[in-house]
Amino acid sequence: MEKALIGSQEWCSFENLNIPSIKARIDSGAKTSSIQSTNIKKFKKGKETWVSFDVNPIQDNLSIVVHCESKIVDVRIVKSSSGITDKRFVIMEKVQIGNNSFEIELTLANRDGMDFRMLLGREAMKDRFIVDPSKHYLTSQITDEELEKKYSHLLHEKSGLSIGLLATDKSLYSNKRLMEAGKARGHEMYFYNIQQCYMRLDTVTPEVRYRGGSIIQDLDAIIPRIRPSMTFYGCALLRQFHSIGTYCLNPDTAISQSRDKLFSSQLFSANDIQIPITGFAKSPLDTKDLINMVGGAPLVIKLLQSAQGKGVVSAETDKAAESVINAFKSLQANILVQEFIKEAAGKDLRCFVVNGKVVASIERSAPKGEFRSNIHMGGTAKKIKITQEERRLAIKAAKILNLAVAGVDIIRSNKGPLLLEVNSSPGLEGIETATGKDIANEMIMAIEKKLKFKRQ
Repeated sequence: MEKALIGSQEWCSFENLNIPSIKARIDSGAKTSSIQSTNIKKFKKGKETWVSFDVNPIQDNLSIVVHCESKIVDVRIVKSSSGITDKRFVIMEKVQIGNNSFEIELTLANRDGMDFRMLLGREAMKDRFIVDPSKHYLTSQITDEELEKKYSHLLHEKSGLSIGLLATDKSLYSNKRLMEAGKARGHEMYFYNIQQCYMRLDTVTPEVRYRGGSIIQDLDAIIPRIRPSMTFYGCALLRQFHSIGTYCLNPDTAISQSRDKLFSSQLFSANDIQIPITGFAKSPLDTKDLINMVGGAPLVIKLLQSAQGKGVVSAETDKAAESVINAFKSLQANILVQEFIKEAAGKDLRCFVVNGKVVASIERSAPKGEFRSNIHMGGTAKKIKITQEERRLAIKAAKILNLAVAGVDIIRSNKGPLLLEVNSSPGLEGIETATGKDIANEMIMAIEKKLKFKRQ
């Protein structure tokens, strides 16, 4: 049998999977072929075990999805180049490459981070092909117009907004809820991992690219869900999205300001918002006076860049406070020293603000022996009715930082409500569970209102 000549990249088709064309990288170093797959689910078909999965056959178009089903012929443990082991289903399907049609084994794998949606391994090439690594697409050439025509039946007229969710973990409750809420209101929702986005800075054609070259364009809005460790890069991405005309629910400057506890505290003080007495100093020589300045121990010590209760400690005595403060200073860490509000009894309020309105509020209680009331650190939450003064405080704090969406933390004291901090990427799970309110829907509606979108 005469072997056909192929290049290092070729077009393949799978008639039984309804995939008319998909680019494949020819890789003799890999034994088994694989195809990009998401939403992989095993099911029974009679006495046979089958699998359903979705394929995005075009690398730079995540909106085109082909739903596939196939019989499982094997399950294999595959070790990636990064050393991570993964259990993969194996299917058998007929592939067409040029004039050659034959059955191959395919492993189902998430190849979103790869340059190609398919890989053709050496088992499929055996006794069939000779590879010329210097050439591409020797068996067939397909233009962008031809490719679009092949998948035109999967294209649908846009009836909603195109909204991107910028975060790092798609599986988190908040992120899943936002994706669900957006789809429920008829919008096209896309998840983008912050770490896999990159930018082209150019006066004429600035770009945001994703996973190997896909250009992110024509998005109406971005919902930023930026974890503290990704603040710098996440805010840089938001600036880039803004430069290409995409609306960002929370702008980069607002997020940066909210993450800087000293700067935001100075803004609040300058705008007549009451906060616990707070001190900031650099020299260890000033530690004793710093402690006295905020009313002495017990007091709270906060790292400037901390979040979610992390990097926050309490000191019960002046001596302990002095030791902790000087220890932080010796590590060149920037800290705030803040008065301890004893009468709060380990409780605070979380007010969720969306577009200048408090849409939900809860009271969080710290577990026994703890002063931090964060839910993920063992705190409990219950629905609560806040006062008008507390409501005005929450709305004003979000407005000062220019946040369309904010989690505003307030503590009740003998002096009245005091602002603790403002979270620019507040979690939804605790407050939705405690209040029963659909806050994710409120956030999507806020985007609709800003963009003057009217549902059909």
